[in-house]
Amino acid sequence: MRGNTALVARAATVATAVGLAGMLLSPMAASASSGVKLKGVFGIAAGVCTASSGVTSGSYFRMIEPGTPTTYLANSSSPCGDQTYTPLSPGSSGGLSTTGYQPNPTPEFDSSGNGLANEITQPTGFFGLNFAESTNPTDPQTGLPAKKPKVIDTNGTLTGKLPAWSVGWNNTNFNQGAPSLSGGTTTGPTGTYKKKTGAYTLTWTSEISGGPFNGYTGEWYLTGTFTS
Repeated sequence: MRGNTALVARAATVATAVGLAGMLLSPMAASASSGVKLKGVFGIAAGVCTASSGVTSGSYFRMIEPGTPTTYLANSSSPCGDQTYTPLSPGSSGGLSTTGYQPNPTPEFDSSGNGLANEITQPTGFFGLNFAESTNPTDPQTGLPAKKPKVIDTNGTLTGKLPAWSVGWNNTNFNQGAPSLSGGTTTGPTGTYKKKTGAYTLTWTSEISGGPFNGYTGEWYLTGTFTS
């Protein structure tokens, strides 16, 4: 009887210790599963296309027509054979920063309505005028506060929030963030990341609310190398 009682008491002690260890370790496990914020610049590899194709490598933009999720708008200014693809080129900062804003310059547009922001990408032709991306603490379209970009790596899978992503074209601003500050439907951002090389992909869609492209959806695909 004494032996059995001792065994029961010892088992209870071990169970209590295991339970306490689990309580102590669970916050660490939760923290690990929540991922790591990537703070740096997502360098943009220039989009490459041919006279007979869309973008075959690098970064690009496409626009989805309203109500037709698989129908893309052809951009007459695209150099690609498939003009539904618009290749993007790295700007003066090399790409998208997650350590601070990359705001619009002053003035934001030239006298013809071309966007002048050039930190994230070089201004890009779209139906005869250049569009330009920026991130601003106050969204130019809605006037709402916009948090700076955040991208999280969870074991090689990227997620995040890009509410401040803004596009200027023809003297008009379009919030193209995900989530959108203008109320449009969005997906992503999602992507992949290789820690050893910094290679990444990041994509999202953002429906445009207001302006000449109301109801259209921007599709963004960025790829290149992340630098911490």
